[in-house]
This record gives sequence, structure tokens and C-alpha cells, in this order.
Amino acid sequence: MERISKAFAHAQTEGRACFIPYVCACDPDLETSFSICRELLNAGVDILEIGVPFSDPLADGLTNQLAAQRALVSGATHDQVFELVSRVREINSDVPVILYTYFNLVFSQGLEEYVDRAKEAGVDGFLTLDLPPEEAGDFLKVCRDREMANVFIVAPTTPDDRIELIAKAGSGFLYYVSREGVTGAREQVVSGLGDAVKRIKDRSDLPVVVGFGISSPEHVREVGSVADGVVVVSAIVNCIPENLDQRDAIPGAIGAKVANLLTGLTG
Repeated sequence: MERISKAFAHAQTEGRACFIPYVCACDPDLETSFSICRELLNAGVDILEIGVPFSDPLADGLTNQLAAQRALVSGATHDQVFELVSRVREINSDVPVILYTYFNLVFSQGLEEYVDRAKEAGVDGFLTLDLPPEEAGDFLKVCRDREMANVFIVAPTTPDDRIELIAKAGSGFLYYVSREGVTGAREQVVSGLGDAVKRIKDRSDLPVVVGFGISSPEHVREVGSVADGVVVVSAIVNCIPENLDQRDAIPGAIGAKVANLLTGLTG
């Protein structure tokens, strides 16, 4: 988890929030996916969130569902996911990698085997969308024994006492989803975001990142002014289907999108 804490500390010294992009592993194929990750690293992102393709991504909106589908159609496997992370580690040993996944994918492989493989590849932690802290005891123990982070989600509807429970179980950072529902780009950032982030920070010492619906430099600036990190998903992933007929152009399109979004933190 040291890479995670260093990423937040470094951003803080620069007076800004961390920028955290999401991409689905092997979307639209392994080689293009690696080129996308390399482009993101070259753009200067702080933390890399990599989705594990899954056939039933119930927490995700259409953009991420189609990303997972493209990856699975290309033949994505766990071996390829871990190969992707290993190749990322070969070119960058500093940027933390968080796997965005569902618990069935972990459980079916065996908790210890899965976490060991992830750690060996260079993963720093997990965001397991459908695993509540009340049911995460075995997984938490395996991860803690291997110094791997477990990121949990806080929703707008989460009551104060449950925020405390989530904060106690979580490590690395907390992920505040700023809207109810599934993932997807939105026109505006929700109102009252600063109060929502403060409510979490009053109950936890972990950094708080905000995601769901962030799609412009203005959104990034607004969220980054109150949170420790800004997560961008659909606005980046949408660059892939827009360029499927010319896959070599996908990494550059994503790099240009991220460069524009980053002006919300640095411009």
C-alpha cells in the first residue's frame, strides 16, 4: 500500500487532487489495452484503476458493460489481466494499480491464490464492487497479510454509522460515488459534494476520492477542490468505441482526452 500513500502525499505537496483514470483490461484487446495504459502513465496519472472483465457487471452502466463485453469477446482471461499489470510494472514501478472487480471473480480462483497472483503482478489493492465490509472478513485478512489495500464504496445514501464501519474495514482510500445508480458520464457534478466529502472525512482518516459522472475539466476542477482524488471512467472509456475502426488511434485519443481533463487540476 506504500505506493498508494505516496501518490496522495505527492499530489498534496503539489496542492492538487490525484487523477485516477479507469480502463477495462483487454478492451478492445490485450495489446491495445497495454498501449492505453502506457499512454495514461505518460500523461502523468497518479493512480491507475484497471477493470477486470466480467460477464455480469451489475454496478456498471452501458459504457463499462460494453467495455467488458469487448474484452471478453477478444478472449480476455485472468492470465491476460495479470500479464497486463505485469507489463505496466515493467515500464512504471511507482504508479499504484487498483483492480476494479467483482467478488465472484476472486472467490472462484481461491482468495489466497488470486491475491498472491495479483501481488506478484504488481497490483496494490482491490475495489470489489459487490463485496460489503460485513461479508469481507476472509478477503480482508488475506489482503492485510499481504499488505494489499481494500477500497470500499460510500454512497450518497450511506448513513453515518455505516461510513464508520466502511472506513474501519477499508484501506488505501475510500471511493465516494457521487450519484445513486450505475456508472456513466453526466452533464453536471452533483450539488452538495463538499458537504458529502466532509461527512466522510469526519469519520475517517483515509483519503476520499470521488467518481461517477465526471467528464470535463470543469468537473475535475470542481471535484478536485473538495476531494483527495478524482476518478474518471466513462469519458475515457468512450474513446475506445469511437475509434474501433482504427485501433492504433485509440491510445492517442485517450491521451488527448486525459490531457484535457488534467487541465482541471493543473490549468
